[in-house]
Amino acid sequence: MNAPITFRPVTEGDMPLLHAWHQRPHVAEWWQPVPSIDELRADYLSHPVDPDVKPLDTPAGALYYLACENGVPFGYIQVYHVMTSQESGWWLDETDPHALGIDQFIADADRLGKGLGTRMIRAFLDTLFADPRVTKVQTDPSPTNPRAVACYRKAGFRDVGVVDTPDGPALLMRVLRADRQS
Repeated sequence: MNAPITFRPVTEGDMPLLHAWHQRPHVAEWWQPVPSIDELRADYLSHPVDPDVKPLDTPAGALYYLACENGVPFGYIQVYHVMTSQESGWWLDETDPHALGIDQFIADADRLGKGLGTRMIRAFLDTLFADPRVTKVQTDPSPTNPRAVACYRKAGFRDVGVVDTPDGPALLMRVLRADRQS
């Protein structure tokens, strides 16, 4: 039996760990450019996470978490309110004020391909959809990242199509609340 996956907000004390994780080849391949620790601090600590605040209630920006198993961090996950990202050129066609987006990675390469990512994403989706206002959650892996695409599909996401983003081509994928209730 697998241990439950929990999520805790990223803190200042996590910066060295996150910096080391971002430098690992299997992470750096998809998270370019590799950020400095000061860039991570500026990004991840700019919007402190109050565990009682839901993502749709945040004024702007993303919320950042460590995914943990038995209290030990093994991955990173972020959530953002899709429409707030339009200011930076993302998802300009989105009109649903209750849509969220996610991005994440598993820190240890030896834990890839064993179902951990699917479990993490499903657990995070459970957390997000606990807010009855959330209508859908989207993600946008590189279309050339078959491991991520397969993981999202196993977690319940459906392909929308390849789209152009400020970071280049991405496979837009979504899971709707209605899909999870059926």
